[in-house]
This record gives sequence, structure tokens and C-alpha cells, in this order.
Amino acid sequence: MAASHNALDLYKLDELFSDEERIIRSAVLDWVKERFMPLIEEHYEAGTFPLELVPELAELGVFGATLPEQYGCAGVSHTAYGLINQALEYGDSGLRSFVSVQSGLVMYPIYAFGSEEQRMKWLPELAAGRRIGCFGLTEPNHGSNPGGMETRAMPVDGGYLLNGAKAWITNGCLSDVAVVWAKVGPDSGDQSADSKTIRGFLVEKGMPGFSTAEYKKKLSLRASVTSELYFKDVFVPEANMLPNVQGLKGPLSCLNQARYGIAWGATGAGMYCLEAALRYAGERSQFGRPIAGFQLQQLKLSQMATELLKGQLLCWRLGKLKEAGTVTPAQISIAKRDNVYQARECARMAREIYGAMGIMLESHVMRHSNNLESVLTYEGTHDVHHLILGEAITGLSAFGG
Repeated sequence: MAASHNALDLYKLDELFSDEERIIRSAVLDWVKERFMPLIEEHYEAGTFPLELVPELAELGVFGATLPEQYGCAGVSHTAYGLINQALEYGDSGLRSFVSVQSGLVMYPIYAFGSEEQRMKWLPELAAGRRIGCFGLTEPNHGSNPGGMETRAMPVDGGYLLNGAKAWITNGCLSDVAVVWAKVGPDSGDQSADSKTIRGFLVEKGMPGFSTAEYKKKLSLRASVTSELYFKDVFVPEANMLPNVQGLKGPLSCLNQARYGIAWGATGAGMYCLEAALRYAGERSQFGRPIAGFQLQQLKLSQMATELLKGQLLCWRLGKLKEAGTVTPAQISIAKRDNVYQARECARMAREIYGAMGIMLESHVMRHSNNLESVLTYEGTHDVHHLILGEAITGLSAFGG
């Protein structure tokens, strides 16, 4: 018995997508299966990212895929971009993270908040994979509260001196440019007032005083490079400040771009686990018949299929809202939170169906489960997304004092 995407499309979701969107999804998914999957075990064990595949990703048009063609991007729909993320995370959360950061957290702010000179300098290079970027918001002491950031940019002649540190930065050690958020001026002691001074800066590799360090010994997202960024009197020219945004609106809008892609991506990880578990259950026999014929295994498979179906419907609707320009942060939070949680549960159930073989890297299901432990808490923790929704439905904020 073989599992197939079409056999698991119980609500005929493919009919909701355009021909172009289906073609894009198939092209990326085929690439993931043919080029990425043969390499992932080696890189996951080694704790490395397959940089040799970056030109091929660029050729597929996945970097900044929704941005205009004039900047070297594909200019596809937000739904198509969602399907790209789904196909990438079918392979590995680290693969989707690489593309998600490059697209939603680096190229998007340069496009949305940068000058035309900044766009022309960076976007074509990032789209072609000739340059890699990262996003510096989270700090060692400030994760869920970005307004509490301590990184400072002090005005000097011709620019700013940047001091501080950023933590848990995907692609940090690989990057040619970092989109770094910092408070401008001295600390006033009023966090709320200081948050209004937050600005974005394009910090380039090689600037004196800018250094990185890679996190080692991770048990999750092993095929993704995660780093710390350090700034010690880094001179950033005025021309490297993003001119068209100020305050928390800038970084939070970027997070919503990333969370949108994650919502789609998580369903891809879950789909891999469901397909793998269904295939294994059909091939593995106990007591004289395939374990797929036993009630407890069918319960797990049915639960996985149901939750992934719901998650894909959430994503499809979210894509339409985004394309209409009416999507809200709370709507994105719902999909990010629940889709990641349910994908993690699917991965865990797949591991149970596999039994002992489920802990082996070659089955891939425990790799997905481990990865989703990180996805559950990055770009807004599971609990924080509950509070975002709570504020939306009650009108009362549970954040802060």
C-alpha cells in the first residue's frame, strides 16, 4: 500500500488552487524529494546546512517569491508562497527556515521599509542566492518582549554606533547582511517611550566590531545554522538605516510575514509524517496482517489526516485574506500556533506507529518531531499566540503590567 498526496486530499483541496500554484508546489516538492532528501541525514547528523543547494533554491524562485520581478523575484501569489513553504518543510524545518528568513525577515523589510537604493543593492543579490541575510530582533534577555531590547544605536557623525547582542538568529554566521533592530539614543528608563525609537539597520558582514558565534549541540533544527550576533561600537552609515519605518511596527510586521510562511510550512512537515506512517503501517505486519488494519493505528492515522486537513484549510483562507490585504495579526497567530502544534502531534504519532524504527534517522519522523519543538516556540511561542488571540477576542491585553 502506498500513500499519495491525492489519496490524502480528502476534501479535494487541490481544486482551491490555481494551475500556476499547483505547478509551483509540484516543482518545489519534486526538488525537495530529489535533491534535498538524499542529503538531509548527513547534514542533520553533522549539524550543518547544505549551502551547495542555495543556487538551486534561487533557480526555483523561492527567495522573496512574492516580491516584484523588477528586483529579480518571482512575483507569485501569497498562496503560492505558502505552498512553497509547505513543500520545503516537507523536507525539513531548517530548509524552510532558511528560505523563510531570507524572504520574510530580510527581503521583505528591505522592500517594505528600505530606500530604492537599498532595494536595488540587496534584493536582486538575495533573490539570486548570491547573498544571504539574517534578522536580528531577539536578544539574550528579551524574546517574547521585543520592546525590552537593549541593543542601542547612538547617533554620530555620518551614522550610528551600534552596541548590543542578538540571540537565536537563523543564518547568522552565514549572512552577508543582518537586518538589525535597535533603539536609537540613550536609555531613558521608559521602555514604552524607548520602543518608539526602534529603527532597522542593515549591518554588513565585515563591519568592524560585528561578530557572530554559532550555537552548537542543538537537538532540534540541526540542519539549520543558529547564531548569536555581537555589536561592539559598530559604525553603521546613515545610508544603512531603513528610512521608512520607526517603532515596533517594523519588526512585528516582519514577524507576521515569517509566521504566515510557518503556518503553511508546518503542514508540510505533518504531511510527510502522515504519508510515511501510512506507508509503513501498510508494509509492517504483525499477527498476520498489516498494522494499518488495526483499530488503534487507524485512530492515529485518522486523527493525523483530520488535523492536517483543518490546518490546510486554515492556510488556504489565510492566503486569500493576505492577498486581499485584510489579514490581521490574530488571524496569522491562529494558524501559526495551531498548525505547528498539530504538526508536532502528527510527528509524535508517526513515531509511535513506526515503533522502534521511529527513532532512527532514516525514518525522518523523529527528525521532524524534534524540529517542530523549536518551531513551536520561535516567531512567537505557542503561549504568546494564545494571548494575541485572547486580546483580539476580549479587547484586553494580557501582556505587560
